[in-house]
Amino acid sequence: MSGNQSGMRRGLTRYGDEAFSLYLRKAFIKAMGYSDDALSRPVIGIANTFSDFNACHATAPKLVEAVKRGVMLAGGLPMEFPTISLHESFAYPTSMYFRNLMAMDTEEMIGALPMDAVVLIGGCDKTVPAQLMAAASADLPAIQLVTGPMLSGTVEDQRVGACTDCRRFWADYRGGRIDTDKINEIEGRLVPTAGTCGVMGTASTMACMTEALGMMLPGGATIPAVAADRLRHAEMAGQRAMALAREGVRPSTIMTPAAFENALRVLLAIGGSTNGIVHLAAIAGRLGVKVDMTAFDKLGETTPVLVDLKPTGQFYMDDLHRAGGMAPILRALKPLLNLDCMTVTGRSLGTEIDDLPAPFPQQVVRPLDKPVHAGGGIAFLRGNLAGDGAIIKQSACAPNLLVHQGPAVVFDSLEDLVTRIDHPDLEVTKDSVLILRNAGPKGAPGMPEAGYIPIPKKLATAGVTDMVRISDCRMSGTAFGTIILHATPEAAIGGPLALVKTGDMIRLDVPARQLEMLVEADEIERRRAAWVPPETINVDRGYKKLYMDQVNQADEGVDFAFMTKRPFVTTTPQS
Repeated sequence: MSGNQSGMRRGLTRYGDEAFSLYLRKAFIKAMGYSDDALSRPVIGIANTFSDFNACHATAPKLVEAVKRGVMLAGGLPMEFPTISLHESFAYPTSMYFRNLMAMDTEEMIGALPMDAVVLIGGCDKTVPAQLMAAASADLPAIQLVTGPMLSGTVEDQRVGACTDCRRFWADYRGGRIDTDKINEIEGRLVPTAGTCGVMGTASTMACMTEALGMMLPGGATIPAVAADRLRHAEMAGQRAMALAREGVRPSTIMTPAAFENALRVLLAIGGSTNGIVHLAAIAGRLGVKVDMTAFDKLGETTPVLVDLKPTGQFYMDDLHRAGGMAPILRALKPLLNLDCMTVTGRSLGTEIDDLPAPFPQQVVRPLDKPVHAGGGIAFLRGNLAGDGAIIKQSACAPNLLVHQGPAVVFDSLEDLVTRIDHPDLEVTKDSVLILRNAGPKGAPGMPEAGYIPIPKKLATAGVTDMVRISDCRMSGTAFGTIILHATPEAAIGGPLALVKTGDMIRLDVPARQLEMLVEADEIERRRAAWVPPETINVDRGYKKLYMDQVNQADEGVDFAFMTKRPFVTTTPQS
């Protein structure tokens, strides 16, 4: 850190007189009780995403206190600042719609406020991606801290945790297997503590990927939100932020193509959320790196699912933490990882793995030769209904549906889905293929987690628990089923889902990586020529106009085009 460009001297407000700018800044900050000694020290910013609407971040104030303690123990001045806080269940129309806004907010505050490094506190699904996107663009020394997962709870003799069990019980309620009183009782038990979802949903997926990426201190991904170790980890993050400021280690030196490849390999090994691909593509895009989905699919050939965790397996995040957290995962994957990648510790990933605590017997993380699922947790599909590509979390599918053929039942929008899915006259059988379109980045807008299309009620009550479902939107990482997502381009801009009709025969062949509508090519072209874009994508003001004008498709992370670094300079994975 240069003496003239650090601490309170950094980024002085432009009055045309730098000495006056510093004098005025110090005059106002002294109104908050700071001494000259405090104001002479390096400044570590702390992005505080606490909100009364966000139970995942309920512990953020305690984490801020712990980070501050760490910064002060290391001789720095901690300064917290607020940013947007996003919770998946408290954002209309969807939190994904606001992820880019949060990334912009965080990036601009990092640049506008005087700080020499920043600790980013996030948790719920879109917050960590937004903060890493901001860190990549601002490129100020940064370290990620997550709020941590909730503990699991109980309903009678069953262990439960949000939100895989939320969906399982709701399916039972829709199918008439439990009544209203029971679902209301369950509602009060699904989220027993503060913290992010207690399964391998998007929040935990992003935490694990971030640790593998090198942007988090070792061990930080899985510590429960309410554990004392979470506060000790936060203190360590504050101390390390001071070291990063002194050393000048920037996110761009950590988040390299090789490091992104490590994160993608971990995504596969943990049976992680499909959202991890979209978010990593956005983070990488900020640095001019494009995710190569064909190469990602090939990683699955050598990267089985090792973690026996819901929704793919049986355990919960608190079980994974007791089993050693990321340590047994990274140890098992060591032969497959790029070990020379630098981390926020200042040491390589390989060195950190070598220094992991000794292994001990546990049942949650399997060895490479005895996986939960072989062949890659997520598969990349091509074909005339997939367009430039679609994905499926094959480790969470019904095995008998991985190769399937059936007639399409098409829903033109989320509103159409709500109106017709449970209508008794809906012509649908268990072999039908449910298709939801105009639910992508622009079509919804915001690419909501609506891909977990509910089983039509008349089939659910008859005992049907899974069907092939296709959409251009996303699904929660806590969801499960034979669900194809992220069809690109989306229907709202003329992608292939815009051209399918109810009754068309659809063929899915996951082993062959194919998704096809069995319609003649000339008929598809006739439909394309007759297609008219929906009026809903025409917007004339506000953030929504910015969003509609600039948002990319799923393959580029649904970031804004003007925030993505172009031209892309390289791809990941490269192996």
